[in-house]
Amino acid sequence: MVRDIGFLVYPGFHILDLTGPVAVFEELEYAPQVPPPYRLRMLSAEGGLVASSSGVAVMTEPFGEPAFDTFVVVGGAGTLATMESPGVLDFVRAAAAGSRRVASICSGAGILAAAGLLDGRRATTHWRFAADLQRRYPRVRIDEERIFIQDGPIWTSAGVSAGIDLSLALVEEDLGLEASRARARTLVVYHRRPGGQSQFSTLLELEPPSDRIRHALTFAREHLHEPLNVERLAEVACLSPRQFGRAFHAETGQTPAKAIERLRAEAARARLEAGSESIEQVANAVGFSDPERMRRAFVRVFGQPPQAIRRIARAAGARV
Repeated sequence: MVRDIGFLVYPGFHILDLTGPVAVFEELEYAPQVPPPYRLRMLSAEGGLVASSSGVAVMTEPFGEPAFDTFVVVGGAGTLATMESPGVLDFVRAAAAGSRRVASICSGAGILAAAGLLDGRRATTHWRFAADLQRRYPRVRIDEERIFIQDGPIWTSAGVSAGIDLSLALVEEDLGLEASRARARTLVVYHRRPGGQSQFSTLLELEPPSDRIRHALTFAREHLHEPLNVERLAEVACLSPRQFGRAFHAETGQTPAKAIERLRAEAARARLEAGSESIEQVANAVGFSDPERMRRAFVRVFGQPPQAIRRIARAAGARV
């Protein structure tokens, strides 16, 4: 059985959003199947060469019969313009109706949302795009922490390389666990990333534009072991608690409580992976009131409890 996979590209798409998944679906084993399990088709509104944001162009076929096993929408700098193209959105809707499943890579989730395919569904996208997408499409339940999400026949993934993770999961659904693992080995990538499914580091990436919110976050990072309620952070930012809460969410896409939990979880993870402190000691050092609260935070942020994170780190160290 050969499965047709249609990739929607458009001017300004991100080249890795396309080539990452293509590399997964392409038959790369030393003893390829005959016929191969997938047939890959590159599609665009007009057909012909379509340039990515890097200038690298791919040859595409024009929109035709919108029937595929899997229909994949890539992301990139051209996403916003494509979200406003009635012809493209009509084709996306038709392709979704005629395909077994639909997927998006990175900001390509915006095109699915603009076509109405994500209404009432959970979805993810690149974390830089998540807050804006949620504002534009409030009926979509955006979870910016996940690498990829499946909600029924709709699959969405986070930024760029997460398209590889999503594609490996699709292969596993189609061909089984061993086939997915074989592709991961061929590509020399993780079959499932260790340490959970959080897509970015709050400690490194959460940089709000205003000085007041940025100053409050810097204070929080330096005082994780202390109580950090909204009132204290608002005082540092020289705002009322209500003003601070609104401004913080507007600039970061997160509530202060959620951001502090992530900061503490990431600081705790670094200590667990690098040192020999007990879980109780780590919890106290980063401001969790008890190990159970830290465990719940780890499951929310990383998808695994602290003990699992530590086991993975020690196993990796033993292999070095």
